[in-house]
Amino acid sequence: MNPLIIIGAGLAGWTTVREFRKLDTTTPIVLVTSDNGDFYAKPSLSNAFGQKRSPAQLVTTPAAKMAETQNVTLMAHTRVEAIDTAAQTLQLSHAGASTTLAYSQLVLALGAQPIRVPVQGNAANQVRSINSLDDFSSFHSALSPHAESAESSEIDSKTVLIMGAGLIGCEFANDLLQAGHTVHVVDPATRPLALLLPEGAGLQLQQALAALGVTWHFGATVQAVDADATRLAVRLSDGSVVQADAVLSAIGLRADTTLAVAAGLQCERGIVVNDLLQTSAAHVYALGDCAQYASAGQRTLPYVMPIMNAARALAATLAGTATPLVFPLMPVSVKTPALPLVVSTAHPAQAGLWQADADAADGVWRFLDPEGAQRGFVLAGKHTARRMELAKLTLL
Repeated sequence: MNPLIIIGAGLAGWTTVREFRKLDTTTPIVLVTSDNGDFYAKPSLSNAFGQKRSPAQLVTTPAAKMAETQNVTLMAHTRVEAIDTAAQTLQLSHAGASTTLAYSQLVLALGAQPIRVPVQGNAANQVRSINSLDDFSSFHSALSPHAESAESSEIDSKTVLIMGAGLIGCEFANDLLQAGHTVHVVDPATRPLALLLPEGAGLQLQQALAALGVTWHFGATVQAVDADATRLAVRLSDGSVVQADAVLSAIGLRADTTLAVAAGLQCERGIVVNDLLQTSAAHVYALGDCAQYASAGQRTLPYVMPIMNAARALAATLAGTATPLVFPLMPVSVKTPALPLVVSTAHPAQAGLWQADADAADGVWRFLDPEGAQRGFVLAGKHTARRMELAKLTLL
């Protein structure tokens, strides 16, 4: 029989393998990935500097061990060039050779790609993003005293300019500061996490990170990055120039739909899937950062908990028991030790207003719909301990 093929060896791909193997130990599985397939927790990328962890230390389980344990054929460093959904085949390339592989069922766990904005200057190509362990390893080397030794956890103090004051930008800012670096953050908004947090919470985070050492540049964007003999000169839209050793773009992620679009699958913000995680093609499914979930009101959900829930439901469906995906409430923990945050957001189309608690205005905000029902919440600092309490009061 043709195998179940999963494209992508990130959290979505490997978790689907694990959940499926709990239900079916014999169906052949092929996992295709363009990297080496090592398993690691992607959220650890944005708190590794502060913990003085090297790239090698972030690997939870080597790919070979994962493949052996889960009885999977791993095709590492292999690119999927095309999907033929009518013939149920993949066109693969590895080390210059092309092969065709047939599937019985196909899972797309393609992840997302960093959003890049055009930047001028002779060093525009030195603007980095971190979206994988390989990206982290490269950035880690750039900040290391001996660039050839990416395994070293020793870091020289550098100046890093971060483009974007969203979730990832703020987490990296906090982490790099804890590691002893100097950090500038540039964002066109007026405060950090402007799209996620009510104003009061955003201002608290701004103050907490400023107290730790962040220099904020709000209402500005990066226009150009130029290199001299030793450093980068970063010119901002407000006319100021910041001298930095590295520039990290953390503007956001966009679902990786390139392969799916080429295969004729319906794609919008992500690969469109129904509540069974089926795409517009028979026998083809998608989950993770690349998917646009019907079960989430046609949203993409680039977080860990949606992946875990989706993988469990999809595994059951792939194993023969059609299981609609129903997302529970999934609050997100923001990894900013300067001000710990827990965020549960309402659907973007949900009407309502943020309201601070009268008795805990320094750390509890509720998103109330026009009828007064709670549809979301934000907890800050010590109030994050009330996560379960607030979750029970929140309507989906």
